[in-house]
Amino acid sequence: MRIAVVEGDGIGHEVIPVAKRALEVLRPDFEFYSVDVGFGKWQRCGEAITSQDMEDLSSADAILFGAITTPPDPGYRSVIVQIRKTLDLYANLRPVFGKGFDIIIVRENTEGLYSGVEKIEEDSACTVRCITRRGSERIARCACRLVKKRRELTIGHKANVLKADAFFRDICIAEARKAGVPFRECYIDALCLDVLQHPERYDVILTENMFGDIISDVAAFLVGGLGVLPSGNIGDQHALFEPVHGSAPDIAGKNVANPIAALRSAGMLLSYSARDPVSAQRIEEAIGRVLAQGIRTRDLGGNATTTEFGDHVILELESMNRA
Repeated sequence: MRIAVVEGDGIGHEVIPVAKRALEVLRPDFEFYSVDVGFGKWQRCGEAITSQDMEDLSSADAILFGAITTPPDPGYRSVIVQIRKTLDLYANLRPVFGKGFDIIIVRENTEGLYSGVEKIEEDSACTVRCITRRGSERIARCACRLVKKRRELTIGHKANVLKADAFFRDICIAEARKAGVPFRECYIDALCLDVLQHPERYDVILTENMFGDIISDVAAFLVGGLGVLPSGNIGDQHALFEPVHGSAPDIAGKNVANPIAALRSAGMLLSYSARDPVSAQRIEEAIGRVLAQGIRTRDLGGNATTTEFGDHVILELESMNRA
């Protein structure tokens, strides 16, 4: 497999190399190549992402992606949003698991308020929230396929206020009935609270774009923060895997960022793109062993550096390979 590696900006330069090392240990047959996009490239070259960069990404079998800072230019859209749209990575999968609960948030990834249909005038600004039948049907089908291997679907929406959400909800319910999977629906604000209070009640949560972004960040509270949450951006032809956290410029370059989210993103790459769940499970086991030794980064109450935590994980993976 050919893996495009995008470190991006900020702490991406610190956590993505750890994840790449893990992949190199587990799958020495993989070929890696770097693609430079983001704010740093914009500062150097005047462009955050070029057509050649997009071609390089589209030619990969999978993409390991860091964190991106969007240039402070009104003419620029988010780089990661551009990539999701261009490669049609319509399903954003965000697992959140811990003691007594195992949730996966399925977020529509190309529509809604992140579609990029916006207008800014002197005294007003307008962002169009576009939700289509095609987009809603295919993300609902994706979620239903996951439920077939799990328990139940929860559809999060705000259909009591937004007509677009009533449209989305009705389509998702129709697809769930067609697939024969058990489902329930819940207003997204109430759902955010109940997930925190009773995470064990939830299994697969399906939402449109922005609501999925919000509820996955909310759910990070259950597991220690954004530093441990991975995500996969999946399409029919391409796949990109990235930590849920951002570029975190306040801690960038200090060697204190938590690499667990990046490592778990590499694990998702192994599971979804390489069809190698055994190696993915080894990454999770290695993380668990290191945490069990009391080795933690600052956000989890420890004092290990990014490099130290990563080195311990790599040693565990190497030990597993020798066993």
